[in-house]
Amino acid sequence: MGTILPKPNRGSPDSPQNESGYPYSSAVHVAPVTPPLVLVFGPLDPSGADGLPADAVTCARLGCHGLAAVTALTVQDTAGIEEIHPVSPDLLDDQARCLLEDMSVQAIKVGGLYTAETASVAAQVAADYSQVPLVLHLGQRAQVPADAADEDEADDLLAAVLELVLPQTDLLVVEHLRLAQWHADGDIDIGDAPSPMHALVAAGAEWVLVLGSPQRPGHYANVLLGPNGQTTTLPWQAPPDRNGDAGGLAATAITAQLARGLEMPEAVRQGLAHADAAVAASFLPGMGRRIPNRIQPQ
Repeated sequence: MGTILPKPNRGSPDSPQNESGYPYSSAVHVAPVTPPLVLVFGPLDPSGADGLPADAVTCARLGCHGLAAVTALTVQDTAGIEEIHPVSPDLLDDQARCLLEDMSVQAIKVGGLYTAETASVAAQVAADYSQVPLVLHLGQRAQVPADAADEDEADDLLAAVLELVLPQTDLLVVEHLRLAQWHADGDIDIGDAPSPMHALVAAGAEWVLVLGSPQRPGHYANVLLGPNGQTTTLPWQAPPDRNGDAGGLAATAITAQLARGLEMPEAVRQGLAHADAAVAASFLPGMGRRIPNRIQPQ
């Protein structure tokens, strides 16, 4: 018995046909487009609340592909961090340069540096790729210092970041409460600058974004300070109860927008809007803090 072939779909009488009577395909084959690439320096947070797993989701949600340079492995859940194991400076340097020598990256985010030596590595990589915009997030990624030695290490790390990484930074993202505490403790010397954020611009950051800055009693805003004193005030949204630090989410979203080619003020505006939506839809999967819903519909 012969094989039964499907009846040819001959289309309209005017459709061009091959020798078998089938119309030629009109499909156009287009080469896949490479999405913008974002390199993130940060810790591997097993809970997915922050760090590299979360940043990868944010990048993908905003149309970018995330690359990772792991600064530390942590033991943690939604309640808090139990252990931090920083990677060696050589390993961090090898990770970043292996990626950068292979692929053309459109933006870099630095967050979660744990030693002065790894801060030095991030600064050297940023200097070698100075044409790539860099977003630095100064957030609380470490455990609370247990003694004077831990406090000294934290002070040394902050000093290294401000001295080495800050001058390479296109945008610094920091929460107002953290910046105010550093100023009160004398960790940031503002000199003749009118405010700590002005001092950070004077120290080398092209732009500084302070989250949750008080404007008047009971009113807060996100404040963006740029070249020549250019200041933009953007809405600040109070996070839900039991919510974690959302500064890293905002920094990653802004980095992705820069990778897509947006100019700084617009990248900040759209990045903050994305972060606010994710925080507003946050969920409570465990016994600790809420996690922003990074996959919520746009």
